[in-house]
Amino acid sequence: MAGRRSPWGDRGGADDGQADGSAGEGDAGESEPPRSRGNSPWLPPSNGPRRSPNIQDIFGAERRKGGGGGGGGMPSMPRRPDGKSWLPLIIGAIVLIWLGLSTVHMVGPKEEGIVTTFGKYTRTIQPGVSLSLPWPFQTVEVTDVTSIKVYTIPEGEAEKLMLTSDQNLVDLSYLVRWNIKDLKNFRLRLADPEETVREVAEAAMRSSIAEISLNGALSGSGRAQVEQSVRERMQRVLDGYRAGVAVQGVEIKKADPPAKVIGAFQQVTAAQQDAERDRSNARAWAQQLLARAQGDAQAFDKVYEQYRLAPEVTRRRMYYETMERVLSKNDKVVIEADGVTPYLPLPAMRQRSGETVPAPNPPTTTTQGGQ
Repeated sequence: MAGRRSPWGDRGGADDGQADGSAGEGDAGESEPPRSRGNSPWLPPSNGPRRSPNIQDIFGAERRKGGGGGGGGMPSMPRRPDGKSWLPLIIGAIVLIWLGLSTVHMVGPKEEGIVTTFGKYTRTIQPGVSLSLPWPFQTVEVTDVTSIKVYTIPEGEAEKLMLTSDQNLVDLSYLVRWNIKDLKNFRLRLADPEETVREVAEAAMRSSIAEISLNGALSGSGRAQVEQSVRERMQRVLDGYRAGVAVQGVEIKKADPPAKVIGAFQQVTAAQQDAERDRSNARAWAQQLLARAQGDAQAFDKVYEQYRLAPEVTRRRMYYETMERVLSKNDKVVIEADGVTPYLPLPAMRQRSGETVPAPNPPTTTTQGGQ
């Protein structure tokens, strides 16, 4: 038994060697060939204690199975039929696409482009096809310079109060229409050109409103005056900034008193409308009275012309017409003749007796001598 191995393995390689040697020397007939450790789970590793496999052992085994010791485990790129790699062609295609996108520029009919070389202005390109150096050497920024831009101030339903010349507040909402007239100045002179347009518009509107009264700001004629003044002020200031902006127009959408005093203002407006209506009625009555007086004056002028031609006849005719007009409304009959019975109040007596009084005949006047 001294020369045989334990089925559970030996403790160490050195002891195994000594035991095998002594066994071979002492008893050659009882010696057994050494067992192959192989993949037996019951035997410890030949050079140390048994341990569980780690991730490096697993991937190392996979690389060995794949054939070769230096592979990276990634699938290899397919090759062309002639055996060469596709990588140079792919890189060349990427370069061509990059050159095409960064050097050829299509500018629309309403657009212009700014070319900058390392951030410095180089030139302005017009509508059409233009070329430039590839990025990052040159960059091109294309902008619409023809379309009209419209800003609404204030945005939404916000309240924008401004002070008038008579120390009243008015709530204004207005539109500003503008476009770009010089793209170079618009892009390179101002840090934020669009915000600059808004601020200049508000400053110009406040200055113009401060020059008129509240009634002027609310009336149609006053609004037209303010719109023209704001446009001119804006253009003057923007040209001073060299902003490259052309102001096309300003339109006031709303001009109302502040919301907190809208009730009192409506009452004042109603009173003003009533006063204006009364003044209109008075002017109409005055015009009618003047027209009547002018008509009477023209009739008198015609009578005077006839009087100048025959004064006695005209005087008598006017006397008869006047007496007829006066006595036609009276139930008395006046007769101037000798031997005529004095006037009897027959109509009054008949009324007292209850009789119906007939309508009096047209009055006649008889003068002595048959005149």
